[in-house]
Amino acid sequence: MVEDNGYNQTLARIILQHAGFTVDIANDGEQAIAMMQEQDYQLILMDVHMPKLDGYAATKIIRQQAQWQQLPIIALTTHATADFHQECLASGMNDFITKPFDAKLLISKVFEWV
Repeated sequence: MVEDNGYNQTLARIILQHAGFTVDIANDGEQAIAMMQEQDYQLILMDVHMPKLDGYAATKIIRQQAQWQQLPIIALTTHATADFHQECLASGMNDFITKPFDAKLLISKVFEWV
């Protein structure tokens, strides 16, 4: 999970761990990319708006690497408009989840993509 908000980090981690997932957390896109070079991940939950390297820029960098082109990336955002969804898809993300998190939706999206 790539998220700069501590509350969202904690909430998503609790929800996903209760569903049986292991969750690593990066505070921004730069940290996420560094972590990805050390470990293989099955899915990325990517906040869109973060300091240093935001979710759009991080996704574009990830998609440039052959080994990560098929890795599912789900955007995390407070925006729920169709235009925003299209912007996420255009940047290389596969889907999106709005914040605040709905536990059932978060779990179902992760199961859908993993």
